[in-house]
Amino acid sequence: MATKHENGTVLEREKQQLKPPSMYQVLLLNDDYTPMEFVVAILQEYFSKDREAATQIMLKVHRDGKGMCGIYPKDIASTKVELVLTHARKAGHPLQCVMEEA
Repeated sequence: MATKHENGTVLEREKQQLKPPSMYQVLLLNDDYTPMEFVVAILQEYFSKDREAATQIMLKVHRDGKGMCGIYPKDIASTKVELVLTHARKAGHPLQCVMEEA
């Protein structure tokens, strides 16, 4: 699309290449101390999982050492990691939450 400048000059609008933002997966890591019920509650509160989905993710964390909570743009993923870590520390649990590029 061309736009007319006030002196009559026609300026060609440059097409911008927009690329989607990098996405990051948020992962919970297993430990031997954080109660399973606490992990389920975290998944429900911060990742909007229903009880069944939260339980399945918690079991994956327990079995495989880590489980994915969701995939988000970098700033949202970072915020979720911080919220989970803060909540876990306040509750006295060593739960680890990390993000990595998807």
